[in-house]
Amino acid sequence: MTWDEKFNELFNRCLSAYQKGNSDFMSYYTPNDHEFLASIGYKPRELFDFVEDHADEGLPAKSTALLVAAVRRDYFLAVQSGKTSPRVISRGDVPSFSETFEGFAYLPRIVAKAEAKLRGELDPDMMFGCGGDRKFLRENGEINPADFLRHVWAAAGDLSKVTEFVKKQNTSPPASASS
Repeated sequence: MTWDEKFNELFNRCLSAYQKGNSDFMSYYTPNDHEFLASIGYKPRELFDFVEDHADEGLPAKSTALLVAAVRRDYFLAVQSGKTSPRVISRGDVPSFSETFEGFAYLPRIVAKAEAKLRGELDPDMMFGCGGDRKFLRENGEINPADFLRHVWAAAGDLSKVTEFVKKQNTSPPASASS
């Protein structure tokens, strides 16, 4: 079984447990599941966040969860050489919801979260691809979260490059700071 098949099987198993009323996500995983998640640079809570949102809101799609995991896995293996970062980025370490860059409210925040997601450094209580992130990506050209992650990776810390990508996707003016 390839890693993506394992991911999909695990996602479906976790989704089934959640839909049956089990919200103790740590009980979803076997030791082999933990080993598998570690091999792709993923944490149990990261998968659960996608499962929970998918079950409760219908978004993100299962395919989006897989695509985001693929970007994280690629970064983990290619850039981090399969070694996890000991650093944890908390809510206080990312820009506020209202911070703007070149007229785009929320852009500094979602980029900081994406960078932390790539490195596997997001605090378990934070999610890349949460409702606020999905709103920003939807309002700025229906950007897939995995595509956004790849562009953040390629921008290598240059917020202007990410902004140019968003502008090219966006057919409407930047979202207001009140969003």
